[in-house]
Amino acid sequence: MLSILMPVYNERERVERAIAEVLATELPTDFELIVVDDGSTDGTREILRGGEWDGRVRLLEHEHNQGKGAAVQTALREARGDYAAIFDADLEYDASDLGLLMPPLLDGRSNACFGVRAFDGYTSHSFLYVLGNKGVTLACNILFNVYLHDIMTCHKMIRTDVFRSLPLRSAGFAIEPEITARLVQQGERIFEVPVHYRARATSEGKKLTALDGFRVVGTLLRCRFSPPSRRGGRDRN
Repeated sequence: MLSILMPVYNERERVERAIAEVLATELPTDFELIVVDDGSTDGTREILRGGEWDGRVRLLEHEHNQGKGAAVQTALREARGDYAAIFDADLEYDASDLGLLMPPLLDGRSNACFGVRAFDGYTSHSFLYVLGNKGVTLACNILFNVYLHDIMTCHKMIRTDVFRSLPLRSAGFAIEPEITARLVQQGERIFEVPVHYRARATSEGKKLTALDGFRVVGTLLRCRFSPPSRRGGRDRN
């Protein structure tokens, strides 16, 4: 079974459609959808509480906003599937692409598969946004001597026991590079497949900023120079 982990923060205009698209997706295995409301204040929580979801949906809540990484880790602790995948509620990704990530895990080629985004004029959001994504991926490749194409992709599917074994500390968006770094440090070979993507503009609710780019690089440096077995307190980044 696959556990789909959906962190949600202030997505009242999109969350119902995001859940519906996941539930409508045909996957080669049974799945559950674990939705974690991360302290939303715009009415998202009320929408989630009032929804008539089917039995595959499980709702969890944080009393206050803790960050994407914290929400992912809350969902991961409750996951019942053999595999776990992150899927954001912002509709930038296609839920149907989750099926593309499964074959390398199901046939044993890899314990982790990432969906690589194709940035073009329609989906790129801005030149600086694309440049930032490519820059932090390059930093990861240099620091860890790997060749990956998109470490910040939300589309990450990992065998659940491997996912839980990672010493993750980042509470915010830096959870994405931290997952990548710790997988590489544990000797996991990450499979990559192309996926669809359409970035939101800032006016549409895009939450990433330039500051997050510096946090990502800081997280990569911390992981590179700290043993992967060490578990400490949670980082706000």
